[in-house]
Amino acid sequence: MSKPVASGETGLRVDSLTVIYPGAHEPAVDTVSFAVERGETVALLGPSGCGKSTLLAAIVGITTPTTGTVSFDGEDVTRLPIHRRGFGLVFQDGQLFPHRTVAGNLAFGLEMARMPAVQRNKRVSELLDLVGLTRYRDQAVAKLSGGERQRVALARSLAPRPRLLLLDEPLSSLDAELRARLADDMRDILTTTGTTAILVTHDPSEAEKIASRVLHMTAGRVEPAR
Repeated sequence: MSKPVASGETGLRVDSLTVIYPGAHEPAVDTVSFAVERGETVALLGPSGCGKSTLLAAIVGITTPTTGTVSFDGEDVTRLPIHRRGFGLVFQDGQLFPHRTVAGNLAFGLEMARMPAVQRNKRVSELLDLVGLTRYRDQAVAKLSGGERQRVALARSLAPRPRLLLLDEPLSSLDAELRARLADDMRDILTTTGTTAILVTHDPSEAEKIASRVLHMTAGRVEPAR
């Protein structure tokens, strides 16, 4: 069993989290505990089926844990709905809005938060500059390359300044050369913005490039530090 995490500290705390799906004989996530400090990027590294994506889903609120807690800055968010956690999520395919331009995709969350237009446009411009896509501002996302689309997805997730960003295999659909190059860019972007993040990946080199710390998962458990 993983060691429980002390409460009252800043950042993310996962304590004895277990997820057992209905009808399953074994837990998908088995009494996992770990912490992510503010501004730190931690990678969850492991093969397909080891439980890392389920763990991510439980942290963000897509999946309800069977037991255990998720807290941020000392606040228990285990039962909070997704929209009240202040967490962002980037999927493997980006899940962009095809009918919107690049700027329109970045602005979506800010529009939902009813940010005034002047502030919204300024934030979008900042993010386009951050991910190197300023000249694509009015471009349809369907015309972008895979790497460019993932940059848009990352920028969109950063737009509302989430207190925690979760990235679920964000580069796995790209070819090896582009994946390596974008991993460097993603690390730099997360560092520049001081974003607290969790990266889920099966690629050891990607984990080492992007994250400041790597946690290895096997059969639903986080292995002891190596």
